[in-house]
Amino acid sequence: MSENKSEVACVLEQIELEFQAAQRGLYGLAFGTAKHEFITNKMEQMGRLHEKLQTIVGEAQAVKLLAETLENA
Repeated sequence: MSENKSEVACVLEQIELEFQAAQRGLYGLAFGTAKHEFITNKMEQMGRLHEKLQTIVGEAQAVKLLAETLENA
């Protein structure tokens, strides 16, 4: 069980870092296509991490954890 918590914590940390990077990309100085591609990449990575989280804790718990993580980011 503690191994799962550790894995969950790692995935949630990665999600938070991707979200913060996307926010910096959104509000940063870059513009145009490069900015759009950067943010899209970060959001797609968050989606993959969310899918991984679902396999660990289940769909409902993954949604709850994702919402909490993004709210606190």
